[in-house]
Amino acid sequence: MKRKLESIVIRGIKVALRRDSYNYDAAALDAAKKHLRTANFKFPVKQNSFAVFKKSVDARKKDAICFVYSVIFSVDGEICLSEEQYADFTAFCNKHSLSVIDGEEMLFSDCSAKQNKRPVVAGFGPCGMFIALVLAKSGLCPIVIERGSDADTRTAKVSKYWQEGILDTECNVQFGEGGAGTFSDGKLMTRINDKLCSFVLKTFYENGADADILFNAKPHVGTDKLRNIVKNIRKTIESCGGTVVFDTKLCGITKNAGGSIRSVITDKGEIETDTLFLAIGHSARDTFFMLMENDIKLLAKPFSVGVRVEHLQNDINRSLYGKEYENPALPVGEYAVSRRVGQRAVYSFCMCPGGTVVASASENETIVTNGMSYSSRSGINANSAIAVSVNESDFGGNVISAIEYQQNIEKKAFALAGSQGAAPVENLGHFLGISKLEITKVSPTYTGKTKLCSIGELFPDEITKTLKEGFVSFERYIEGFSSSSAVLTAPETRTSSPVRIPRGEDALSLSCAGIYPCGEGAGYAGGITSAAVDGVKCALMYIEKIKTK
Repeated sequence: MKRKLESIVIRGIKVALRRDSYNYDAAALDAAKKHLRTANFKFPVKQNSFAVFKKSVDARKKDAICFVYSVIFSVDGEICLSEEQYADFTAFCNKHSLSVIDGEEMLFSDCSAKQNKRPVVAGFGPCGMFIALVLAKSGLCPIVIERGSDADTRTAKVSKYWQEGILDTECNVQFGEGGAGTFSDGKLMTRINDKLCSFVLKTFYENGADADILFNAKPHVGTDKLRNIVKNIRKTIESCGGTVVFDTKLCGITKNAGGSIRSVITDKGEIETDTLFLAIGHSARDTFFMLMENDIKLLAKPFSVGVRVEHLQNDINRSLYGKEYENPALPVGEYAVSRRVGQRAVYSFCMCPGGTVVASASENETIVTNGMSYSSRSGINANSAIAVSVNESDFGGNVISAIEYQQNIEKKAFALAGSQGAAPVENLGHFLGISKLEITKVSPTYTGKTKLCSIGELFPDEITKTLKEGFVSFERYIEGFSSSSAVLTAPETRTSSPVRIPRGEDALSLSCAGIYPCGEGAGYAGGITSAAVDGVKCALMYIEKIKTK
């Protein structure tokens, strides 16, 4: 068997930070070519094929900050190697920081002839969107039902909530076109290592994201751009035969005598189908209850709760970059911190450089926070969730008690701040017991009203204690992190789904044939990219299944 060589990546190319105007990307490409010559690379190379593959900043030594690149290039001509030759070449690559890239593209073939009934996708967040995209491009004409509104209508309703406190419980930061990710930083970084990530990033780029998401180590899109990107993806789905219906809520399912799905019930009527993809997101609590009433098994799982913390972005930059913190070549500073405290983890989550803390409730008389950034990340404050892990022993181990654990904190926050829709805020110094309750250097950016409160009252003592230990300990990583002037806004309760919907290796529900539990709401993803990848995988498994009929 022959192995074809196409694209190869050179890793670990370092380009030192400079204070003058400088083309770092060009320098990295030149260094890559020199590296190949030094390594005596023996195959012909397409000289015009060199391009940045990944790019990150190494600021561990503040007096020697550098950019770290991976550069991709193509071999020239048809190069095919025997297994023995390929093994020798792999050894050469390992020695010289090279790796062969699988250039396999996502291919779509028409499967419509195998289709009995149109599949239904419940939810149009990242997971549901990519399920529908893959199905539509395969000729399977999915019907997408989304309880929230289209992006434009949704943006208007969210703005009304932020400005006037008028919440639409069916269309808000959690529900609507694009899912919760539409009103976030649009972070696409993920810890999963899957080649489908490239398909997801490429799709976002083809639909309006900047090209740098294809190579930045920490890619992000920005809330302002995501709103148009999700509309463009929807238009592609529709142009391929899919249907996307907004303001339509999944209210029930019916089953055949054998227990397989027969139809879905919505608040607009019944849709006959033999396939339902559940891409409902982490906040569809009423849908979780509906599924249990229809004998779909759900399990409680661990999650986290905490607060949003805000610092001046310049202070974060200075801590991360030292004297170079104002160097325009450096990206706005990001951080990730974590610590174990006994049996719990306390960690940063969804860090938004130059961002805003946003009102994110989906139920009346509750307060929920989240963070977002626009594509420029030019806001004065940096914000991040600081969250503490919640285990089954904290909430009793069942689905209802897990959801109620979150809800109770959200309701307490609403009451603590005066039951007028304001969010509780507190300076970190007061939270830690070392200064008075006041707003000084850092002002809250929360998109609604705020009220100074003692936030520790919201949480069980163990959670409050762990938060305090976390804030103090993070000072060793980021100078000024535990500053008294930092501002906390609470609560952050939607870090992940509190439930998992069990499924088999074929991605099908163990409770009902024809149902695919997918993405973050089903407990199989965390974040935009991983949710999208899980959606793609579930769609491909369905396609493979109908092909074999």
